[in-house]
Amino acid sequence: MGKMNRILLASILSALPFTLAQSGSNILNFIDPLIGTVNGGHVFPGATLPFAMAKAVADVNGEDQGGFASDNSNITGFSHMHDSGTGGSPSLGNFPLFPQAGCSDDLLDNCVFAKDTRAIPRINGTVEAHPGYFAVSLASNIHAEMTTTNHTALYRFTFPKTPVEANATLSPLILADLSDLPNSRINGSIFVDDTTGRISGSGTFSPSFGIGSYTAYFCADFAGGAVRDTGVFMNNRAGSEPKNLTVVQDGINNSPEILPAGAWTRFHAPGNSSNQILARVGVSFISVDQACSNAETEIPDFDFDAVHTAAQQAWTDSLGVIDVTPGQGVNSSLQTVFWSGVYRSALSPQDYTGENPLWNSTEPYYDSYYCIWDSFRSIHSLITIVDPVSQVRMMRSLVDIYRHEGWLPDCRMSLCKGFTQGGSNADIILTDTYLKIKSISDGMDWDTTYAALLTDAEDEPKNWAVEGRGGLTSWKNLHYIPTDDYDPYGVGPFTRSISRTVEYAYDDFCIAEMAQALGHTADAQKYLERSKYWRFVGAA
Repeated sequence: MGKMNRILLASILSALPFTLAQSGSNILNFIDPLIGTVNGGHVFPGATLPFAMAKAVADVNGEDQGGFASDNSNITGFSHMHDSGTGGSPSLGNFPLFPQAGCSDDLLDNCVFAKDTRAIPRINGTVEAHPGYFAVSLASNIHAEMTTTNHTALYRFTFPKTPVEANATLSPLILADLSDLPNSRINGSIFVDDTTGRISGSGTFSPSFGIGSYTAYFCADFAGGAVRDTGVFMNNRAGSEPKNLTVVQDGINNSPEILPAGAWTRFHAPGNSSNQILARVGVSFISVDQACSNAETEIPDFDFDAVHTAAQQAWTDSLGVIDVTPGQGVNSSLQTVFWSGVYRSALSPQDYTGENPLWNSTEPYYDSYYCIWDSFRSIHSLITIVDPVSQVRMMRSLVDIYRHEGWLPDCRMSLCKGFTQGGSNADIILTDTYLKIKSISDGMDWDTTYAALLTDAEDEPKNWAVEGRGGLTSWKNLHYIPTDDYDPYGVGPFTRSISRTVEYAYDDFCIAEMAQALGHTADAQKYLERSKYWRFVGAA
């Protein structure tokens, strides 16, 4: 597989007027995850593995679509799942942790709990981001580091010997918040174990760019300090009783004014010279038990350095399929742009296999397709070449979504249907995959894939705002989508008539290509003719 990847890539790179840096461990030195984290980039810069579900980073109270931004916004917590490059509202960021070295005057209520009151500046120049690692120091002199496995985030908080809080002694408090980045919580529950300090819970939230809701679960364990006391908080107040809490929307405090709520564990001063406490957070879309199992299986011993080393190796293995020789005239800046771009192409879609509560299936399940009308012309073209195994798994997931929901998605996130932009662009990446790597597409059901493409082309869904195509009657009879289309067969945004016409034409061209390759000659001719309908825009 690696040899084939290199052969395919060589044909592309040979057309470039330069050569790039060698592959191997030195690749990671050229990657800057902070590129695109300001001025609307919305890129996730934190710790993760290729296509992994766990994505840990500091969250801010400004441009927070990717969690963190390289600006002057304050940090509100550290959360464990994120999306990258979203153009809509913020996504995920569920159940953030927030550390404090001590409470003023050693009084619990003098610690800060609500997101808006606990927001704190970072110390300039302390942000560090590398594949599999993110770190930042807070103005409270707490240094936060994080690394991840597939479903688990591991944080290492280093506390100052003397807290900045007035008259406080070192007694670290770490809270877990029943919130997400867009403050979309519908309901939630949380529990803290008085003996171990474990905090676990769940919440139901809204997706960032789609319809419906999803439920997520987490399980946080700690190491490095003896538990002093535990409890829950609501609004700006906290107490040591009870040990569990349930919150629901009350019809008044709705998003974005959700009621601050969560749980906390406070420790005696850490029993190590480095004043460190580690927090391990497993996440799941199935249950709290599965979140705990993910954490215990993937990081059994809280070994931060070992997890970090494994993450670096995973990225070296993933990116190492690109093997080129250094040449003249290639400065480090160009190498940074290239390798950072390749790195970023492996952030999403995210592998949620085994974490899909919607249906039982032995097929892979991927999520965070943000969004296929963009990715078909960018990352998927690259993934098909440099990581065909992952590409095939993603395509199998798309087809399985069709099996169980009746339609291929044009965008999908957080187990929910995302909005469409115009065409049915999953048709494009499925065809691209078939034509490029059919010979290694183990597990792909191409007959069902082709049926899914024909469904997009021929059947109009009741809600084409989230799947399929609208205006198909006009498309078939008028050969374009009118500006003021008469479409009583479904609902969706009656806009973008020109772009929808052009996209439908390209989608049909791709169907024609697959039809021809599969031996459906009549279909191939039919959809090839339909792919020419874009010409009617100028004639209409």
